[in-house]
Amino acid sequence: MKIKFEENLEYQLEAINSITDIFSGQETAKTIFTVEKSNNPQLSIVADENDLGTGNKLLLLPEEISENLNNIQTRNGLAKTEVLGKNTYNFSIEMETGTGKTYVYLRTIMELNKKYGFTKFIIVVPSLAIKEGVYKTLQITEEHFKSLYENTPYDYFIYDSKKINMIRNFAVNDSIQILIINIDSFNKDTNIINQERDQANGYRPIDYISQCNPIVIVDEPQNMESDIAKKAIKELNPLCTLRYSATHKERYNPVFKLDSIAAYEKKLVKQIEVATVGVTENLNTEYIKVLSIKASKTGITAKIELDVKNKSGVSRKEISIKHGDILSEKAKRDIYDGYIVNEITYNEVDPAKSFIDFGKVKLALGQVNGGQDPDLIKRLQIRKTIQEHFEKQLALKSKGIKVLSLFFIDKVANYRIYDSETGEAKKGKYALMFEEEYNNFIQS
Repeated sequence: MKIKFEENLEYQLEAINSITDIFSGQETAKTIFTVEKSNNPQLSIVADENDLGTGNKLLLLPEEISENLNNIQTRNGLAKTEVLGKNTYNFSIEMETGTGKTYVYLRTIMELNKKYGFTKFIIVVPSLAIKEGVYKTLQITEEHFKSLYENTPYDYFIYDSKKINMIRNFAVNDSIQILIINIDSFNKDTNIINQERDQANGYRPIDYISQCNPIVIVDEPQNMESDIAKKAIKELNPLCTLRYSATHKERYNPVFKLDSIAAYEKKLVKQIEVATVGVTENLNTEYIKVLSIKASKTGITAKIELDVKNKSGVSRKEISIKHGDILSEKAKRDIYDGYIVNEITYNEVDPAKSFIDFGKVKLALGQVNGGQDPDLIKRLQIRKTIQEHFEKQLALKSKGIKVLSLFFIDKVANYRIYDSETGEAKKGKYALMFEEEYNNFIQS
């Protein structure tokens, strides 16, 4: 079955133009740099024929980029960026889920090449699942894009640490090059891409990339906002960074916004019904939630949530803590007796593995002690959705209307877990919950 892509959707063209117009006035140009010949016999054919690498080259001045940006923001009804520094060419594009975000940024690549001759692009993703999804979209849109852009040649590939020669090819080929890479593949010094390689005459593979001055596209950037991730992306030496998401955590120089309300008003998404489950808040448990853990020059601090006594009674409140703090004193409640901040550990490589030792309990970032079990709430939501789905389906069966029930989850790993070495998938906790609740429902 062949998929037919609609090429003239107004909102998608607006999103594409909102990026390409940033470079209005740019003339076609490229940088040329020397690429050392490889010592690896497997690469000798490529190396002998190509001693020069090609990269993107920006001719516009910061004030010209800034003027273009402000014109786009005014056109799209967004707040203007007052000051745009040369090293802050980050641009945010907000697109609601289901409106073709991936298609938009892939077609934007083609337009940037057509209008300005840019050829080097990197798509940074937070997970294996998204990486595979982007690659699949590139495959199924290939015929469509070649038809739209007069068979303009382009190469795309997923980064593989076992095939470093692909990085060299990325540098030396002067056609459009699209590299898809997981953030975890280049955010540590121990990553192969960041190590000097004998087969590259002592060069680091990332050095080839940085000389290309690539345009970097960040898919779901809210999952890559740590200082480590930001530093890693900066090491790519991007000409600019384009950030695409429906749920931005931080917005950098917004150029386009299609939120859920706008998407519904434009009839891009169907009307939905939302069911909620409520759990009575229990303030008589030893409730603790770890909100954040940060390291600074003065030491490691954290923010937690406690049930704190105040003039009107007890309420849930965010407080800052440090080593040695006594929670019963912080909360002014005896229920926290014995909870002392014995240790706060910040994991710089993987902040999610940071934790606090309270003596009675050790909690990782985001974990909860006491109160209501978050997983129980998720299970109740799944149970309620299954029930509502079948009730709605029964009511609409005679009208031939198909019912869709959607689950928006906090992270892919809670539904599907991928082995970092083999890529093999297994069910996450939400998938297991769904199967259990579904089976219970149909058997009841």
